[in-house]
Formats: sequence, C-alpha cells, structure tokens
Amino acid sequence: MARESIPSNDSLIPPKPISAEAQAFDGIVDQIAAGLYSLASMLVGEGEESVRLVESAIANAEVSVCHDPAQARKSSRRALCEAALKMLGVRNPGSLAAPEGLKPAGTCIEEDDVEAVKIASEDLERMIAGPDRDRVRKWLASLPTVLRTIFVLRAVAGFTAAETAGLLQTHGGPKADGWNADAVRAVFREGLCSLASQLLHASAPR
Repeated sequence: MARESIPSNDSLIPPKPISAEAQAFDGIVDQIAAGLYSLASMLVGEGEESVRLVESAIANAEVSVCHDPAQARKSSRRALCEAALKMLGVRNPGSLAAPEGLKPAGTCIEEDDVEAVKIASEDLERMIAGPDRDRVRKWLASLPTVLRTIFVLRAVAGFTAAETAGLLQTHGGPKADGWNADAVRAVFREGLCSLASQLLHASAPR
C-alpha cells in the first residue's frame, strides 16, 4: 500500500508578502523603462535594439530600491544615450561627425530652448506620447541623423549644450571629437526651426 506523502514544512510556509516599498519601486522602474524606450526609439528606431538599450541602461545605471526616482531616471537616461550614440556610430560611421568650420547662421529661432517655439517641454513630451505621436516621430525620422540626435538629446533627454557636446565627443564615433557647446546650440536651433515649421503647418486651416 502506497504511503501518503507528507508535505514538507517548507511547502506549508506562506509566501512572503511583497512590501509596499518594493511594489512602489516596481512601478517606478516600469515608468522609467517606458520613458527610456520612447527615448531610445527616437534615437535608433523602434524594435529589438531599443529594448536592449533599455535593459542595458537600467542595469548599468544600477537602478535600485534605494535610488531617488529622479536620480534613477537621470542616470538611466545618460546610460541609454551613451549606448545609443555608440550604436549610431557603429551603424553609420561618421554620421555624428562634428561640423567643420561651422559659423553662426541666421535661423528663425534666436534662443536654443524648446520654449522658443512657444511650446513647453511638458507639451512636447505629451506630443511625443499622445495622439500626435506618429506625426512627431515621422518628422523626427525625416531629419538627418545628427540633427535628430541633438534635438532628442536636448529637447527630450534634457541635456545641456555642454553635456550634449561631451556625450558626442566621447561616444559619437569617428570625427565626433570636435563637438562643442556652440556647435550643438547652432544645430539645435536648426531643429527648433524645423519643429516650428511643423507646428505651423499642423495649425494651418485646411
């Protein structure tokens, strides 16, 4: 006669409940990951490459329950942008090269701030994630690689001109070591002019 198996003591121990702190942290990580994927897809395109960039950024930034959410978001954004720039440099060597002999050019925008086109940074983020998402992303995809990259680093990731120049110098691949803050500002203004044109076109009566 077969003996009935007696459950071990371990199987009788209820699972340890997940703490409220851990649950809150999981929610923060999900929010950070969603923002990182949006950022990655604007830099390198949607798909598996962007997913890998997000996973790598969260791991390399060492996002943990002990982290301040704002600091975790900032460090993971930097990690992702560094990896994305390296990827772009490998994908198309020289695509992020610094312009040679760049001289100040007259543009429709005098300030290198997204609010110069009468739109707040928060509104831009809503445009990128909201109903206008496809139109904004189609516009971004139409830009040259270096213009799109600098616009995303400045307007979306929130890096300063000096920080953007530093990222390009270090991670932008061949011929990117000549970037400086002034050159970044000049290129960013070109992006702002293009954005202003898009907004004007979108608001025109049809």
